[in-house]
Amino acid sequence: MTATPSTPSAASKASRRKALFTLAGVVVLAGCAWGLYDWLVASHYEHTDNAYVQGNVIQITPQTGGTVMSILADDTDFVRAGAALVQLDPADARVALQQAEANLAQAVRQTRTLYANNSALAAQVRLREAEAARAQAEIARAEDDLRRRQALTGEGAVSQEELRHAQSQLQTARTQLAAAQAGVAAAREQLASNQSLTQGVAVAQHPSVQAAAAKVREAYLADRRTALPAPVDGYVARRTVQLGQRVAAGTPLMTIVPLREVWVDANFKENQLRNLRLGQRATLVADLYGK
Repeated sequence: MTATPSTPSAASKASRRKALFTLAGVVVLAGCAWGLYDWLVASHYEHTDNAYVQGNVIQITPQTGGTVMSILADDTDFVRAGAALVQLDPADARVALQQAEANLAQAVRQTRTLYANNSALAAQVRLREAEAARAQAEIARAEDDLRRRQALTGEGAVSQEELRHAQSQLQTARTQLAAAQAGVAAAREQLASNQSLTQGVAVAQHPSVQAAAAKVREAYLADRRTALPAPVDGYVARRTVQLGQRVAAGTPLMTIVPLREVWVDANFKENQLRNLRLGQRATLVADLYGK
């Protein structure tokens, strides 16, 4: 009987072939598993690493100029809406407010004087009219005197000098009447002019009073704006203002970031957008915390 002995090379090749088949099987199974996972799960999700957190950055700027007296919040401080952040020197604004209030009081008094002058000017018109009536009566008396003297002149009872004197008195009376009538016209014009400044409005609605009141409101707002409050809840950032600094209106002093009102800007590729819809849920992972 003849036997063929096995060699190490043949056993090695068989073992290698078995390992390759096994590896190929594993790869095929892994590929199938991945394909199945991609078809059933991964195809229903879209991923992107091009996403960034965004938020509103609210700039704090004064509406009026002034010197910084105090700073009540610093970087990274959390502040509530309405809390004071910066206080400007209110001295100039308060002086301006007091001056505006004094001007308003003066405007009210001057306007009341206009209304009071209506009665005085109306009385002046009546006085001038009485003077004109008196001058008219004086003319009538002078005309009667002149007619009587003219009737007696032919009989020689009245001299020419007396006649000329009566004529002179009549002319004087006519001159006085013209002056009285001119006085009546001037008094009526003054009354009409004063009434045009007051007619149809009360003291509180008079334009002069309204303009002075607007100046008071403007000065009041300037005084209130020396204190800069926080417009929203948030964290202070980028503080650049310093104590004693003279700032103008519109100068950036600091910013507030409301972290409760942030969002994420995610940028997807065009071929990822075909299945994205409004209202779909999203999972956010922050690199800051190591996923």
